[in-house]
Amino acid sequence: MKKYDYIILGTGPAAYQLIKLLATQHKSILAIESGLFGGTCPNVGCEPKIYLDGAVQAALLSKQLEGHGIEQAATMNWSQLMKEKKERFASWANETRKNISKVCDVINGSAHFIDRQTIEANRHYFQGNKIIIATGRRPHELSIPGAKFVHDSSDVLSLNKLPEHVTFIGGGYIAMELATFLAAAGSQVTILVRGDRVLRHFYQKYSRELVVKMKERGIQFKFETEPTRITQLSDKYVVELNQDGPMVTDYVVNASGRTPNIEKLDLSAAQIDYSTRGIDVDRHLQTNVNNIYAIGDVTSQDIPNLTPVAEFQAQYLFNSLENGFTQPINYPVIGTGVFAFPQLAQAGINPDSVLEDGDNFEIKEYELSQSSLYAGQKEKGLLTVVYDKANYIVGVSEISTSAINDINYFIPIIGLRINKNEWHRNVLQIYPALADKIEGILR
Repeated sequence: MKKYDYIILGTGPAAYQLIKLLATQHKSILAIESGLFGGTCPNVGCEPKIYLDGAVQAALLSKQLEGHGIEQAATMNWSQLMKEKKERFASWANETRKNISKVCDVINGSAHFIDRQTIEANRHYFQGNKIIIATGRRPHELSIPGAKFVHDSSDVLSLNKLPEHVTFIGGGYIAMELATFLAAAGSQVTILVRGDRVLRHFYQKYSRELVVKMKERGIQFKFETEPTRITQLSDKYVVELNQDGPMVTDYVVNASGRTPNIEKLDLSAAQIDYSTRGIDVDRHLQTNVNNIYAIGDVTSQDIPNLTPVAEFQAQYLFNSLENGFTQPINYPVIGTGVFAFPQLAQAGINPDSVLEDGDNFEIKEYELSQSSLYAGQKEKGLLTVVYDKANYIVGVSEISTSAINDINYFIPIIGLRINKNEWHRNVLQIYPALADKIEGILR
Protein backbone atom coordinates (compact mmCIF):
# COMPACT_ATOMS: atom_id res chain seq x y z
CA MET A 1 0.00 0.00 0.00
CA LYS A 2 1.54 3.30 -1.08
CA LYS A 3 1.63 6.12 1.48
CA TYR A 4 1.55 9.86 0.87
CA ASP A 5 1.91 13.03 2.88
CA TYR A 6 -1.32 14.24 1.28
CA ILE A 7 -4.18 12.62 -0.60
CA ILE A 8 -6.38 15.19 -2.34
CA LEU A 9 -9.80 14.19 -3.64
CA GLY A 10 -10.73 16.40 -6.58
CA THR A 11 -8.74 18.71 -8.88
CA GLY A 12 -10.96 21.79 -9.11
CA PRO A 13 -9.76 25.33 -8.29
CA ALA A 14 -9.36 24.66 -4.55
CA ALA A 15 -7.46 21.40 -5.03
CA TYR A 16 -5.39 22.68 -7.96
CA GLN A 17 -4.23 25.69 -5.96
CA LEU A 18 -3.37 23.54 -2.95
CA ILE A 19 -1.46 21.00 -5.07
CA LYS A 20 0.71 23.74 -6.57
CA LEU A 21 1.48 25.15 -3.12
CA LEU A 22 2.27 21.77 -1.53
CA ALA A 23 4.52 20.87 -4.44
CA THR A 24 6.81 23.75 -3.49
CA GLN A 25 7.42 21.96 -0.18
CA HIS A 26 8.37 18.71 -1.95
CA LYS A 27 5.53 16.78 -0.34
CA SER A 28 4.38 13.42 -1.65
CA ILE A 29 0.89 13.99 -3.07
CA LEU A 30 -1.77 11.83 -4.67
CA ALA A 31 -4.57 13.61 -6.57
CA ILE A 32 -7.69 11.61 -7.43
CA GLU A 33 -10.25 12.95 -9.91
CA SER A 34 -13.46 11.21 -10.95
CA GLY A 35 -14.47 13.74 -13.60
CA LEU A 36 -12.81 16.46 -15.65
CA PHE A 37 -9.42 17.56 -14.39
CA GLY A 38 -9.67 21.15 -13.25
CA GLY A 39 -13.27 20.76 -12.12
CA THR A 40 -16.36 22.66 -13.19
CA CYS A 41 -15.10 26.23 -13.46
CA PRO A 42 -12.51 25.99 -16.25
CA ASN A 43 -14.25 23.25 -18.21
CA VAL A 44 -18.03 23.65 -18.03
CA GLY A 45 -18.57 26.61 -15.71
CA CYS A 46 -17.35 30.13 -15.17
CA GLU A 47 -14.56 30.20 -17.79
CA PRO A 48 -16.61 29.11 -20.83
CA LYS A 49 -19.54 31.14 -19.50
CA ILE A 50 -17.56 34.37 -19.48
CA TYR A 51 -16.22 33.55 -22.95
CA LEU A 52 -19.76 33.38 -24.30
CA ASP A 53 -20.75 36.43 -22.28
CA GLY A 54 -18.48 38.64 -24.38
CA ALA A 55 -20.60 38.17 -27.49
CA VAL A 56 -23.88 38.26 -25.54
CA GLN A 57 -23.09 41.59 -23.87
CA ALA A 58 -21.98 43.15 -27.16
CA ALA A 59 -25.15 42.03 -28.95
CA LEU A 60 -27.50 43.21 -26.21
CA LEU A 61 -25.72 46.55 -25.78
CA SER A 62 -26.00 47.17 -29.52
CA LYS A 63 -29.73 46.44 -29.22
CA GLN A 64 -29.97 48.94 -26.36
CA LEU A 65 -28.27 51.57 -28.57
CA GLU A 66 -30.36 50.85 -31.65
CA GLY A 67 -31.80 54.17 -32.81
CA HIS A 68 -29.29 56.09 -30.69
CA GLY A 69 -26.33 56.11 -33.05
CA ILE A 70 -26.48 52.41 -33.88
CA GLU A 71 -28.55 51.75 -36.99
CA GLN A 72 -28.84 47.99 -36.68
CA ALA A 73 -28.33 45.76 -33.64
CA ALA A 74 -25.88 42.88 -33.83
CA THR A 75 -27.17 39.38 -34.54
CA MET A 76 -25.55 36.46 -32.76
CA ASN A 77 -24.39 33.36 -34.62
CA TRP A 78 -24.73 30.77 -31.88
CA SER A 79 -23.25 27.87 -33.87
CA GLN A 80 -20.13 29.82 -34.74
CA LEU A 81 -19.76 31.10 -31.19
CA MET A 82 -20.09 27.59 -29.79
CA LYS A 83 -17.61 26.20 -32.30
CA GLU A 84 -15.00 28.75 -31.25
CA LYS A 85 -15.77 28.19 -27.57
CA LYS A 86 -15.18 24.44 -27.94
CA GLU A 87 -11.93 25.00 -29.80
CA ARG A 88 -10.68 27.10 -26.89
CA PHE A 89 -11.73 24.85 -24.01
CA ALA A 90 -11.62 21.31 -25.43
CA SER A 91 -8.05 20.69 -24.32
CA TRP A 92 -8.19 22.32 -20.89
CA ALA A 93 -8.95 19.18 -18.88
CA ASN A 94 -6.06 17.23 -20.41
CA GLU A 95 -3.70 20.16 -20.02
CA THR A 96 -4.67 20.45 -16.35
CA ARG A 97 -4.00 16.77 -15.83
CA LYS A 98 -0.56 17.12 -17.44
CA ASN A 99 0.27 20.08 -15.22
CA ILE A 100 -0.79 18.25 -12.07
CA SER A 101 1.07 15.09 -13.13
CA LYS A 102 4.32 17.05 -13.16
CA VAL A 103 4.20 17.58 -9.40
CA CYS A 104 2.27 14.61 -7.98
CA ASP A 105 0.78 11.19 -8.65
CA VAL A 106 -2.58 11.23 -10.41
CA ILE A 107 -5.49 8.80 -10.62
CA ASN A 108 -8.56 9.23 -12.79
CA GLY A 109 -11.31 7.32 -11.04
CA SER A 110 -13.79 7.20 -8.22
CA ALA A 111 -12.47 7.16 -4.66
CA HIS A 112 -13.96 6.32 -1.28
CA PHE A 113 -12.83 6.04 2.32
CA ILE A 114 -11.88 2.74 3.91
CA ASP A 115 -10.94 4.33 7.21
CA ARG A 116 -9.57 7.64 8.48
CA GLN A 117 -6.28 7.29 6.64
CA THR A 118 -7.07 4.92 3.80
CA ILE A 119 -8.63 5.58 0.39
CA GLU A 120 -9.60 3.05 -2.24
CA ALA A 121 -9.47 4.12 -5.89
CA ASN A 122 -9.63 1.91 -8.95
CA ARG A 123 -9.32 -1.19 -6.68
CA HIS A 124 -6.07 0.01 -5.14
CA TYR A 125 -5.52 1.22 -1.58
CA PHE A 126 -3.60 4.33 -0.54
CA GLN A 127 -2.82 5.91 2.79
CA GLY A 128 -2.45 9.60 3.49
CA ASN A 129 -1.12 11.34 6.57
CA LYS A 130 -3.59 14.06 5.70
CA ILE A 131 -6.58 13.81 3.38
CA ILE A 132 -8.18 16.85 1.73
CA ILE A 133 -11.69 16.58 0.29
CA ALA A 134 -12.28 19.02 -2.57
CA THR A 135 -14.83 17.21 -4.73
CA GLY A 136 -17.05 20.25 -5.38
CA ARG A 137 -20.70 20.20 -6.36
CA ARG A 138 -22.88 19.04 -9.23
CA PRO A 139 -26.35 20.02 -10.49
CA HIS A 140 -29.18 19.05 -8.14
CA GLU A 141 -31.23 16.15 -9.52
CA LEU A 142 -34.97 16.55 -10.00
CA SER A 143 -37.19 13.92 -8.42
CA ILE A 144 -40.13 14.07 -10.83
CA PRO A 145 -41.28 11.69 -13.56
CA GLY A 146 -39.44 12.47 -16.76
CA ALA A 147 -36.39 13.97 -15.06
CA LYS A 148 -34.26 12.00 -17.53
CA PHE A 149 -35.27 14.49 -20.24
CA VAL A 150 -33.74 17.54 -18.57
CA HIS A 151 -30.33 19.07 -19.27
CA ASP A 152 -27.95 20.91 -16.98
CA SER A 153 -25.73 23.97 -17.29
CA SER A 154 -22.85 21.93 -18.72
CA ASP A 155 -25.08 20.82 -21.58
CA VAL A 156 -26.16 24.39 -22.33
CA LEU A 157 -22.57 25.59 -22.43
CA SER A 158 -21.88 22.98 -25.15
CA LEU A 159 -25.18 23.31 -27.01
CA ASN A 160 -24.51 23.15 -30.76
CA LYS A 161 -27.97 23.95 -32.11
CA LEU A 162 -30.08 26.71 -30.62
CA PRO A 163 -33.54 25.42 -29.53
CA GLU A 164 -36.58 27.42 -30.54
CA HIS A 165 -38.01 27.40 -27.01
CA VAL A 166 -36.11 26.69 -23.77
CA THR A 167 -37.58 26.19 -20.30
CA PHE A 168 -35.43 26.79 -17.24
CA ILE A 169 -36.27 25.30 -13.86
CA GLY A 170 -34.95 27.53 -11.09
CA GLY A 171 -34.40 31.21 -10.33
CA GLY A 172 -30.74 31.30 -9.29
CA TYR A 173 -27.80 32.88 -11.05
CA ILE A 174 -27.29 29.93 -13.41
CA ALA A 175 -30.83 30.20 -14.75
CA MET A 176 -30.70 33.98 -15.05
CA GLU A 177 -27.34 33.96 -16.85
CA LEU A 178 -28.00 31.12 -19.28
CA ALA A 179 -31.51 32.40 -20.01
CA THR A 180 -29.93 35.73 -20.93
CA PHE A 181 -27.47 34.00 -23.26
CA LEU A 182 -30.01 31.86 -25.12
CA ALA A 183 -32.59 34.62 -25.41
CA ALA A 184 -29.96 36.98 -26.82
CA ALA A 185 -29.10 34.34 -29.42
CA GLY A 186 -32.74 34.00 -30.48
CA SER A 187 -34.43 31.36 -28.32
CA GLN A 188 -37.77 31.96 -26.66
CA VAL A 189 -37.18 31.45 -22.95
CA THR A 190 -39.43 30.66 -19.98
CA ILE A 191 -38.15 30.54 -16.41
CA LEU A 192 -40.04 28.53 -13.79
CA VAL A 193 -39.40 29.84 -10.28
CA ARG A 194 -40.53 27.79 -7.28
CA GLY A 195 -40.92 30.83 -5.00
CA ASP A 196 -41.93 34.43 -5.47
CA ARG A 197 -38.49 35.87 -6.23
CA VAL A 198 -35.21 35.19 -8.00
CA LEU A 199 -31.60 35.51 -6.82
CA ARG A 200 -32.44 35.28 -3.12
CA HIS A 201 -28.96 36.27 -1.93
CA PHE A 202 -28.90 39.52 -3.90
CA TYR A 203 -30.43 42.89 -3.04
CA GLN A 204 -34.06 42.20 -3.85
CA LYS A 205 -34.90 45.62 -5.24
CA TYR A 206 -32.32 45.06 -7.96
CA SER A 207 -33.26 41.41 -8.45
CA ARG A 208 -36.82 42.54 -9.19
CA GLU A 209 -35.51 45.21 -11.55
CA LEU A 210 -33.49 42.59 -13.43
CA VAL A 211 -36.66 40.53 -13.91
CA VAL A 212 -38.38 43.63 -15.35
CA LYS A 213 -35.50 44.18 -17.80
CA MET A 214 -35.49 40.54 -18.88
CA LYS A 215 -39.25 40.57 -19.39
CA GLU A 216 -38.86 43.61 -21.64
CA ARG A 217 -36.67 41.46 -23.89
CA GLY A 218 -39.35 38.76 -24.09
CA ILE A 219 -38.15 36.34 -21.41
CA GLN A 220 -41.14 34.91 -19.52
CA PHE A 221 -41.26 34.20 -15.79
CA LYS A 222 -43.68 31.91 -13.99
CA PHE A 223 -43.42 32.42 -10.22
CA GLU A 224 -44.53 29.95 -7.55
CA THR A 225 -44.45 27.35 -10.29
CA GLU A 226 -42.85 23.91 -10.25
CA PRO A 227 -42.77 21.11 -12.84
CA THR A 228 -44.54 17.95 -11.77
CA ARG A 229 -43.88 15.74 -14.82
CA ILE A 230 -42.02 15.91 -18.12
CA THR A 231 -43.03 13.76 -21.09
CA GLN A 232 -41.68 13.53 -24.61
CA LEU A 233 -43.94 14.45 -27.51
CA SER A 234 -42.24 13.71 -30.82
CA ASP A 235 -39.23 16.06 -30.88
CA LYS A 236 -40.64 18.30 -28.14
CA TYR A 237 -41.37 17.99 -24.42
CA VAL A 238 -44.48 18.62 -22.36
CA VAL A 239 -43.84 20.12 -18.94
CA GLU A 240 -46.74 19.68 -16.53
CA LEU A 241 -46.91 22.32 -13.81
CA ASN A 242 -48.32 22.56 -10.30
CA GLN A 243 -50.48 25.42 -11.52
CA ASP A 244 -51.73 26.50 -14.96
CA GLY A 245 -51.83 24.12 -17.85
CA PRO A 246 -48.97 22.12 -19.36
CA MET A 247 -46.44 23.86 -21.57
CA VAL A 248 -44.69 22.55 -24.68
CA THR A 249 -40.99 23.27 -25.09
CA ASP A 250 -37.98 22.13 -27.13
CA TYR A 251 -35.39 21.97 -24.35
CA VAL A 252 -35.60 21.79 -20.55
CA VAL A 253 -32.75 22.97 -18.31
CA ASN A 254 -32.52 22.00 -14.67
CA ALA A 255 -31.03 25.02 -12.89
CA SER A 256 -32.61 24.26 -9.51
CA GLY A 257 -29.33 24.37 -7.60
CA ARG A 258 -26.23 22.34 -6.89
CA THR A 259 -25.50 19.59 -4.40
CA PRO A 260 -22.20 18.47 -2.81
CA ASN A 261 -20.37 15.51 -4.35
CA ILE A 262 -20.21 13.29 -1.28
CA GLU A 263 -22.40 10.23 -1.89
CA LYS A 264 -19.66 8.04 -3.37
CA LEU A 265 -17.03 8.96 -0.78
CA ASP A 266 -18.42 6.72 1.98
CA LEU A 267 -17.70 9.40 4.58
CA SER A 268 -19.20 7.23 7.30
CA ALA A 269 -16.33 4.77 6.96
CA ALA A 270 -14.04 7.51 8.25
CA GLN A 271 -16.70 8.78 10.69
CA ILE A 272 -16.78 12.23 9.03
CA ASP A 273 -19.69 14.49 9.94
CA TYR A 274 -21.75 15.79 7.01
CA SER A 275 -25.27 16.73 5.95
CA THR A 276 -27.12 17.36 2.70
CA ARG A 277 -25.51 20.82 2.74
CA GLY A 278 -22.02 19.36 2.58
CA ILE A 279 -19.12 18.32 4.80
CA ASP A 280 -18.96 20.03 8.18
CA VAL A 281 -15.70 21.86 8.91
CA ASP A 282 -14.53 24.18 11.66
CA ARG A 283 -12.89 27.58 11.18
CA HIS A 284 -9.63 25.81 10.38
CA LEU A 285 -11.33 23.86 7.55
CA GLN A 286 -10.84 20.69 9.57
CA THR A 287 -13.53 18.03 9.79
CA ASN A 288 -14.32 16.29 13.05
CA VAL A 289 -11.52 13.86 12.10
CA ASN A 290 -8.21 15.53 12.92
CA ASN A 291 -6.29 14.53 9.78
CA ILE A 292 -9.10 15.15 7.28
CA TYR A 293 -9.98 18.56 5.84
CA ALA A 294 -12.46 19.88 3.28
CA ILE A 295 -12.24 22.94 1.04
CA GLY A 296 -14.23 24.48 -1.77
CA ASP A 297 -17.88 23.99 -2.63
CA VAL A 298 -18.16 20.59 -0.94
CA THR A 299 -18.24 22.11 2.56
CA SER A 300 -21.43 23.09 4.41
CA GLN A 301 -20.17 26.59 5.22
CA ASP A 302 -22.60 29.46 4.70
CA ILE A 303 -20.38 31.38 2.29
CA PRO A 304 -20.61 31.99 -1.48
CA ASN A 305 -19.51 29.01 -3.54
CA LEU A 306 -17.10 30.91 -5.78
CA THR A 307 -13.76 30.06 -7.36
CA PRO A 308 -11.86 32.88 -5.58
CA VAL A 309 -13.28 31.68 -2.25
CA ALA A 310 -12.11 28.11 -2.94
CA GLU A 311 -8.63 29.32 -3.87
CA PHE A 312 -8.50 31.50 -0.75
CA GLN A 313 -9.31 28.44 1.36
CA ALA A 314 -6.53 26.50 -0.35
CA GLN A 315 -4.02 29.22 0.48
CA TYR A 316 -5.23 29.35 4.07
CA LEU A 317 -5.03 25.56 4.49
CA PHE A 318 -1.52 25.50 3.05
CA ASN A 319 -0.41 28.16 5.53
CA SER A 320 -2.08 26.27 8.34
CA LEU A 321 -0.63 22.84 7.51
CA GLU A 322 2.82 23.81 6.28
CA ASN A 323 3.62 27.23 7.73
CA GLY A 324 2.28 26.81 11.25
CA PHE A 325 -0.51 29.35 10.84
CA THR A 326 -2.81 28.94 13.86
CA GLN A 327 -5.45 31.65 13.39
CA PRO A 328 -8.92 30.56 12.18
CA ILE A 329 -9.83 31.48 8.64
CA ASN A 330 -10.99 35.05 8.27
CA TYR A 331 -12.69 35.71 4.96
CA PRO A 332 -12.07 39.03 3.22
CA VAL A 333 -14.76 41.10 1.53
CA ILE A 334 -16.32 38.81 -1.07
CA GLY A 335 -17.80 40.18 -4.25
CA THR A 336 -20.28 38.24 -6.34
CA GLY A 337 -22.10 38.93 -9.58
CA VAL A 338 -24.65 37.73 -12.09
CA PHE A 339 -23.62 37.86 -15.75
CA ALA A 340 -27.07 38.72 -17.02
CA PHE A 341 -28.08 41.91 -18.88
CA PRO A 342 -27.96 44.20 -17.06
CA GLN A 343 -25.51 42.70 -14.60
CA LEU A 344 -26.12 42.40 -10.87
CA ALA A 345 -23.22 42.62 -8.43
CA GLN A 346 -22.65 43.19 -4.75
CA ALA A 347 -20.02 43.10 -2.02
CA GLY A 348 -20.05 43.53 1.73
CA ILE A 349 -23.33 44.11 3.54
CA ASN A 350 -26.49 43.44 1.56
CA PRO A 351 -28.82 46.45 1.97
CA ASP A 352 -31.74 44.09 2.65
CA SER A 353 -30.08 42.95 5.90
CA VAL A 354 -29.90 46.47 7.39
CA LEU A 355 -32.98 48.19 5.98
CA GLU A 356 -34.47 48.51 9.47
CA ASP A 357 -31.22 49.41 11.24
CA GLY A 358 -31.09 53.15 10.73
CA ASP A 359 -29.19 53.67 13.98
CA ASN A 360 -26.08 51.87 12.75
CA PHE A 361 -26.25 52.13 8.97
CA GLU A 362 -27.18 54.62 6.29
CA ILE A 363 -28.31 53.46 2.86
CA LYS A 364 -28.00 55.74 -0.17
CA GLU A 365 -28.95 55.07 -3.75
CA TYR A 366 -27.24 56.73 -6.70
CA GLU A 367 -28.55 56.97 -10.25
CA LEU A 368 -25.86 56.37 -12.83
CA SER A 369 -27.57 57.83 -15.87
CA GLN A 370 -26.15 61.32 -15.19
CA SER A 371 -22.63 60.12 -15.97
CA SER A 372 -21.65 60.66 -19.60
CA LEU A 373 -20.32 57.10 -19.68
CA TYR A 374 -23.71 55.62 -18.85
CA ALA A 375 -25.73 58.21 -20.73
CA GLY A 376 -23.77 57.33 -23.87
CA GLN A 377 -24.82 53.70 -23.44
CA LYS A 378 -28.45 54.68 -22.71
CA GLU A 379 -27.85 53.09 -19.36
CA LYS A 380 -30.16 53.61 -16.40
CA GLY A 381 -28.19 51.73 -13.79
CA LEU A 382 -28.55 52.08 -10.04
CA LEU A 383 -25.99 51.80 -7.25
CA THR A 384 -26.83 51.38 -3.56
CA VAL A 385 -24.17 52.08 -0.94
CA VAL A 386 -24.31 51.08 2.73
CA TYR A 387 -22.38 53.33 5.16
CA ASP A 388 -21.67 52.57 8.81
CA LYS A 389 -21.87 55.10 11.65
CA ALA A 390 -18.30 56.25 10.99
CA ASN A 391 -19.26 56.96 7.35
CA TYR A 392 -17.16 54.13 5.93
CA ILE A 393 -18.54 52.21 2.97
CA VAL A 394 -19.40 48.69 4.18
CA GLY A 395 -21.62 47.40 1.38
CA VAL A 396 -22.42 48.05 -2.27
CA SER A 397 -24.99 46.67 -4.70
CA GLU A 398 -25.45 47.63 -8.32
CA ILE A 399 -27.52 46.90 -11.39
CA SER A 400 -26.03 48.12 -14.66
CA THR A 401 -24.33 46.84 -17.80
CA SER A 402 -20.96 47.16 -16.03
CA ALA A 403 -21.97 46.30 -12.46
CA ILE A 404 -19.44 43.51 -11.94
CA ASN A 405 -16.38 45.57 -12.83
CA ASP A 406 -17.81 48.55 -10.97
CA ILE A 407 -18.31 46.60 -7.76
CA ASN A 408 -14.81 45.17 -8.04
CA TYR A 409 -13.57 48.73 -7.70
CA PHE A 410 -15.37 49.14 -4.37
CA ILE A 411 -14.09 45.91 -2.79
CA PRO A 412 -10.68 47.32 -1.74
CA ILE A 413 -12.41 50.45 -0.41
CA ILE A 414 -14.53 48.25 1.86
CA GLY A 415 -11.84 45.72 2.73
CA LEU A 416 -9.10 48.25 3.47
CA ARG A 417 -11.44 50.65 5.29
CA ILE A 418 -10.47 53.63 3.14
CA ASN A 419 -12.12 56.89 4.15
CA LYS A 420 -12.79 59.92 1.97
CA ASN A 421 -9.66 61.81 3.00
CA GLU A 422 -7.40 58.84 2.26
CA TRP A 423 -9.06 58.33 -1.09
CA HIS A 424 -8.61 61.91 -2.26
CA ARG A 425 -5.04 62.06 -0.93
CA ASN A 426 -3.87 58.88 -2.67
CA VAL A 427 -6.02 58.28 -5.74
CA LEU A 428 -6.57 60.05 -9.06
CA GLN A 429 -8.52 57.94 -11.54
CA ILE A 430 -8.87 57.88 -15.29
CA TYR A 431 -11.64 60.27 -16.29
CA PRO A 432 -14.41 60.18 -17.47
CA ALA A 433 -15.07 56.56 -16.69
CA LEU A 434 -15.70 54.92 -13.35
CA ALA A 435 -14.21 58.07 -11.79
CA ASP A 436 -17.57 59.77 -12.26
CA LYS A 437 -19.16 57.27 -9.93
CA ILE A 438 -16.51 56.92 -7.23
CA GLU A 439 -15.79 60.64 -6.97
CA GLY A 440 -19.46 61.44 -6.55
CA ILE A 441 -19.84 58.97 -3.72
CA LEU A 442 -16.63 59.88 -1.89
CA ARG A 443 -16.85 63.61 -2.48
